[in-house]
Amino acid sequence: MGALQAQINLNQAQFDQVTAQIASNEADLANKKTVLGANLKSMYLGSSVTPLEMIASSNNLSDYFNQQQYQDSIKGKIQSAMADILATQKKLAVQKTQVEALLALQTGQKQELAAARAEANQLLATAANSASAANAQVATSNSRIAILKAQQYAAIAAASRHVGGGSGCGGYPAVWCNAAQDSLTDDWGMYNRECVSYAAWAASSRGRNVPYWGGRGNAKQWPANADAAGIPRSSTPQVGDVGIYMGGQYGHAMIVEEVHGGTVRVSSFNGDGTGHFSIDDWSTSSLTFIHFR
Repeated sequence: MGALQAQINLNQAQFDQVTAQIASNEADLANKKTVLGANLKSMYLGSSVTPLEMIASSNNLSDYFNQQQYQDSIKGKIQSAMADILATQKKLAVQKTQVEALLALQTGQKQELAAARAEANQLLATAANSASAANAQVATSNSRIAILKAQQYAAIAAASRHVGGGSGCGGYPAVWCNAAQDSLTDDWGMYNRECVSYAAWAASSRGRNVPYWGGRGNAKQWPANADAAGIPRSSTPQVGDVGIYMGGQYGHAMIVEEVHGGTVRVSSFNGDGTGHFSIDDWSTSSLTFIHFR
């Protein structure tokens, strides 16, 4: 639209220039008509005297020739004025045609500019409506996620007994532990300071082979991932296994540190939604155990 407006401005300047030229030429034409009128009047007055009368009224033959030359001069001025008038009228006709063409061009360009602005305004309105709808959807989604996470952590708290932790990293690498939660991905494609990231690292640090499961980071997905990869799992825990709690929307992953009959002591991250390290006791019956080898 900027280029179109610039062209309209250029045409307007040209239109103004031609219009000024027309006004100047029209004034010149009026002046030439006045001169022509005066010459015609003089010619008329002079033509009423016959050559014989001119000779009779002249003091000598020289006066006669002077009067004759004067009349011839008047005739020449009349012819010149007529030629100038005709040329000016022709020039005016050309300029007026040019002005009409410029006016037609400007009208079309202004209509095109108005249509472009209307389309741009419509696009902006559509974009604003889309953005508003998208923001509302995001707000709704975020609210739903917050509810699901609150339910998740409440379920974990109800199924386990907190023993310790809450500070430190439990050996989890500082580059992931000290960064803001979910700001980095680890070597397994998991977001940092999440339970699955810690579980993948902890099992691997004990010499277990943990596949790259990037993009499948929820703990509840791990049992199906293990089955698909042929990695055994059971309800019987061993130290170093990854225990999976299937409750809530996302589940919870942890490392078995100790086995005590019907309970296991585990270490994990983000069990309470704070992204911190913790040690907890769980009932063996509430978990399934993946035996990474």
